[in-house]
Amino acid sequence: MRKLLLLALVGLGAQLVDGSLGMAYGVTSTTLLLAIGTSPAAASATVHLAEIGTTLVSGVSHWKFGNVDWKVVLKIGVPGAIGAFAGATFLSNLSTETAAPLMSIILLALGLYVFIRFTTQGLPKDRLGKPLRKRFLAPLGIVAGFVDSTGGGGWGPVGTPAILASGRLEPRKTIGSIDTSEFLVAVAASLGFIVGIGNENINYTWVLALLIGGVIAAPIAAWLVRHIPPRVLGSLVGGLIILTNTRTLLRSDWIDAPDGVRYTFYAVIYVVWAAAIAYSVAQYRKHRAEDEAIIAEAEALVATDDRPDEKTPAPAA
Repeated sequence: MRKLLLLALVGLGAQLVDGSLGMAYGVTSTTLLLAIGTSPAAASATVHLAEIGTTLVSGVSHWKFGNVDWKVVLKIGVPGAIGAFAGATFLSNLSTETAAPLMSIILLALGLYVFIRFTTQGLPKDRLGKPLRKRFLAPLGIVAGFVDSTGGGGWGPVGTPAILASGRLEPRKTIGSIDTSEFLVAVAASLGFIVGIGNENINYTWVLALLIGGVIAAPIAAWLVRHIPPRVLGSLVGGLIILTNTRTLLRSDWIDAPDGVRYTFYAVIYVVWAAAIAYSVAQYRKHRAEDEAIIAEAEALVATDDRPDEKTPAPAA
């Protein structure tokens, strides 16, 4: 019972962060399941089955708050589903001994990307509001979907920063569109895992616990996305993913580091993590007015539909 309550709380916390940051439900939940001894394929399958419900509720909530660009959802979601199914069948055919450290490496890489991206970079100043093209979103969706299945998470960590880095979609609509399109990815990945490992290897009680926590948090997160700075949340979540998966790798058979080495790594991570959070808060306060002005300008551009057509290049500045 204690384990189920913990899973529900993790599902709630992970969805609260995912819905307000556009990432981290999968990597956070999968990391916990791996830590308690679940096989990589079963952990990823459990998370993706729970995500069918959480992403559905999250998508509806984001839509209600005006956080969704439906063109982006379709252009990235369908290719993402294809990549997710392929990744699920691939992971299902790997042995646990091979897959566990491999998954931790993928999660660690995603955590580093999230941590660095959101700690060091702000909003773009000249491209926000311009349409996103299919030739960009389709390959991104395939890669993000594949990574999401094989890493137990990654749709948000790959998709959200890439779209934000393009500078064409404001943060709240990036997050809302990524969360909404993730429903298609979760369905496809779940089908892939069921085909690959079968129903008997999935603990549906754990799925239900994660689902309940996520469904409770989804509407709250959709509201919070307008109020919590992504830069700060990115530093928090990225640091947590880095710490947890560094621990998993250092204790794995691949490395099996002695206690002194492990504790040194942990200490360094804690110090860098604390400094990054402090820096993120300071940068948010420093650039708050500028960020709000950029977002307001982009919203006005979209509201008047005064954007260059996707097939017609914008005139040079």
